[in-house]
Amino acid sequence: MATIALVGCAHIHTPGFINKIKQRSGIRVKSVWDHQGERGRRRAAELGATFVEDVDRVWQDGEVEAVVICSETDRHQELVGAAASAGKHLFAEKPLGLGAADSYAMADAIERAGVRFQTGYFQRGDPMNLFLKEQIAQGVFGKITRVRGSNCHAGSLKGWFDPQPEKVEADWRWMADPKVAGVGGFGDLGTHALDILLWWLGDVESGTAQLDPVTNRYDGCDETGEGLFRFANGTIGTLAAGWVDVADPVKYVVSGTEGHAAVVNGQLFIASEKLSSDGKQPWTKLPERQSSGFDAFLDVTEGKQATLVGAHEAAYRAAVMEALYEGARGGNWVKPKKG
Repeated sequence: MATIALVGCAHIHTPGFINKIKQRSGIRVKSVWDHQGERGRRRAAELGATFVEDVDRVWQDGEVEAVVICSETDRHQELVGAAASAGKHLFAEKPLGLGAADSYAMADAIERAGVRFQTGYFQRGDPMNLFLKEQIAQGVFGKITRVRGSNCHAGSLKGWFDPQPEKVEADWRWMADPKVAGVGGFGDLGTHALDILLWWLGDVESGTAQLDPVTNRYDGCDETGEGLFRFANGTIGTLAAGWVDVADPVKYVVSGTEGHAAVVNGQLFIASEKLSSDGKQPWTKLPERQSSGFDAFLDVTEGKQATLVGAHEAAYRAAVMEALYEGARGGNWVKPKKG
């Protein structure tokens, strides 16, 4: 039985994570901390755990071997650094930091401590994304000329981040405050598709974006955007993300000199002579789904095999997103900072 602690309960994924933990027979949550006592106590009660008012009790508890950090993003650096210094394996929600500087500092601390790390990128285990990564690496599409990722929902339109003072355990308003979250709607959702594009094709040379509010429901917060960037290998990438979309049918596009692929409405279509496919019917010869995101962290915590995201991988994604936001503000192209 692995013993863990929940450190911070602010993220919108917290209820789902709690449900996943409760389904695991090999994991026990001993303690819960949050800077908002009422929120933390409610989550502790759901988990049958003890709420602690002083987070240092978590770091000093030798029985706690791993922590799940679901705090506001602007609290990540302090909490992640403390967890690493205490030798705790850790899951920290995405984005890792507010930008490149704090994200790389956390990654350095994690790697110095030699603890396991995972963040909330859950799309890597999808069979279609796994298959496309393999085919790109094998050159099935020839020279990749452009790729596109999209990750959108109707969160602003439906008021998902509206203040809920009467329901403190489910008040996600901070996620629409870029000073606390580090990003707005574009970065919140776009980081998932960005992770896949970087996972497929590697580093970005430079990028820019157009970011906009639409409903102005959340003052000072972007609700939609389109990013444009060039990979170090010359491929052009585009990224769509936001909270004001009633549908998001085309998730990924890969276009090359010898093939084309698109993920549309949950199905993969491929046109490639190397695969004897004309792209008119869904491609179904896919690998098995792999554990990823929070599930992968729980698997590894229970002693099972799973592939985790590297700390510097997570930091680099924050750096690329920071460059896109800087490009949007300045109307220019920006190189992502390297750690």
